[in-house]
Amino acid sequence: MSSSELAILAGSILIYGLLSKRLNSGIITLPLAFAAFGFLTGEGGLGIIAFEPGHGVIHLFAEFTLVMLLFSDAARLDVRQLARERAIALRMLLIGLPLAILLGAGLAALLFPAITVPAMFLLAAILAPTDAALGQAVITSPDVPEETRQVMTAESGLNDGLALPAVMVFAIWAGAKAEGLANGGDIVAFAASQVVLGPLIGAVVAWVGGSLIDRAIAAGRVTENFEGIAMLALAILAFAGAESLGGNGFLAAFTGGVVLGCTVRHRCGKLLEFMEEEGQLLTLFTFLLFGATLLPEALDSITVPVAIYAVASLFVVRVIAIQLSLIGSGTDLRTGLFMGWFGPRGLASILFALLILDSYPVPERAAIHACVMLTVALSILLHGLSAAPLARLYGRNVSSG
Repeated sequence: MSSSELAILAGSILIYGLLSKRLNSGIITLPLAFAAFGFLTGEGGLGIIAFEPGHGVIHLFAEFTLVMLLFSDAARLDVRQLARERAIALRMLLIGLPLAILLGAGLAALLFPAITVPAMFLLAAILAPTDAALGQAVITSPDVPEETRQVMTAESGLNDGLALPAVMVFAIWAGAKAEGLANGGDIVAFAASQVVLGPLIGAVVAWVGGSLIDRAIAAGRVTENFEGIAMLALAILAFAGAESLGGNGFLAAFTGGVVLGCTVRHRCGKLLEFMEEEGQLLTLFTFLLFGATLLPEALDSITVPVAIYAVASLFVVRVIAIQLSLIGSGTDLRTGLFMGWFGPRGLASILFALLILDSYPVPERAAIHACVMLTVALSILLHGLSAAPLARLYGRNVSSG
């Protein structure tokens, strides 16, 4: 990136920051603002800013962002409390998420007759995670009942990590099938090492490191500013340790976050403060990259089936999956539809597509990439614009009985 491109990027951040309070109370969300800015100044518009997604620096940035996203989202939630008090969120995670992957794969089979089985499931798994940042007005709106907001926050915080094993397994399967590898035992062994060894290493690193940090904090040996840095180091250590020993680093980061959130008494406050503040830079840069390079590339590959899949993924797949998962829970239809609609696709789907599709030789890469990026683009626009008005409408309907 040249100095002039860097200046434009810094200027856009400054302008958004000066207007952020007013913008956050309206319909212009951070993802919408920076994706649109990236598109207008990038390859799809004026061509002022140019990124190369395959560049090593961009790949490293994407890896770091995904590690921090998985680790901090998992650390934010107390899984034991979730099991006791958030039965609805567990239904959405343990029933709704697999159903969304199954329905999404079935839709892919209908629209893309030539697609392989692992590729159709890979596409659905990449689009299964949701991003609360795209519907921030819903999560923070006082019009929406607190219980509903907490359920949606809990689901969004965990579904990216829970979807990741499926993404990895289907990517490994699709890549092996494309390369004509006949030894199914080797494929299963490799997938198992990725899915089992990674979480195991992440759990050990987080438990040992978290215990050391916890004791050091309790004894007053750690400065307040270094608490977050130490926990950030745990996330990177879990990722790097798993990758070096043959496991999956992203799964290690997510599992490490879960273990840290359940075992550290000090509740990872400084790490979460980092992700709420400095972590915003990671988010906005990702959406800028998305708008400037990833979306224009996807638009060149759009076909009618791709467009239908993107629309159906938002309006049909997620909504039906959530409704089915809530059967017997006592949740009313309005709440089920509301939570089903506000399952925006964002950061995790972008990073999964950027990293996973570049790591495995999936023959349907172009179609999957186009479906994912178009779905995310529609989600940024539709969920961003509808969050505030639908939150107010839902709140009025619920309060009136």
